Amino acid sequence: MEVFHILFMPMNHYTLHDELSCCSATSTIEIDNMTDITSAQFYINGNGSVTREPETIKKIPGNKAVWVVIFAELSEFAVFFIAYFIAKAHSPVEFEQGPMQLHTLAGTLNTFALITSSYFVAKALAAIRVNEPDKSVRYLSFAVFCGGLYLVIKYWEYHWNVAQGIQTDTNSFYSMYYYMTFNHLIHVIWASASLMWAISQIKLGHYNQQRHTGLTAIACYWHMVDLAWVIIFPLLYVLR
Repeated sequence: MEVFHILFMPMNHYTLHDELSCCSATSTIEIDNMTDITSAQFYINGNGSVTREPETIKKIPGNKAVWVVIFAELSEFAVFFIAYFIAKAHSPVEFEQGPMQLHTLAGTLNTFALITSSYFVAKALAAIRVNEPDKSVRYLSFAVFCGGLYLVIKYWEYHWNVAQGIQTDTNSFYSMYYYMTFNHLIHVIWASASLMWAISQIKLGHYNQQRHTGLTAIACYWHMVDLAWVIIFPLLYVLR
């Protein structure tokens, strides 16, 4: 059973009277037996060609279900950020000195790993849209590797923190640090598992050029997890 179900309603075909062309034009498509359009096929969500169905570009990436999840997750992180600033207002000295004791290089490497993974996820989605499933699987595998690298670095960082005497109850800053980063780590694990699921679905032929809404939804979720870290990193490692 797929992770996400396609929620789009069937779309009506439009008759186009003008000839549209793209730089990567590779085929000629006859629309309603009236006009030939020279353009490469581009499937958003695998749910219709933008060339033949212009209204497709107005659809949201993925589906409604994943965006409900994304907004819920972003709301959760927003609460964390509000709690961070409230705690900082009450303990300014701890929040000023705290980042200096953390392993900034580890945080930087994790940032690089997640941003790189998002690049690979975007490339994987682009590949499936042009009917290159093998290439999509390869890019998704690279993204999973980056997610795994993030987890390994974070595990090492936690171990290093404990060796330095940095515990969850050391002070309010480190309590917030562990709470935010561990919560985000759980999201990375879940998102990485989703990417592995997408790989299996492509290999089984369930995700292809014409049908990959689930992959698009997973990609959107992955980018949300990446975005959350891009905000967490400066708050905990950079700002004084």
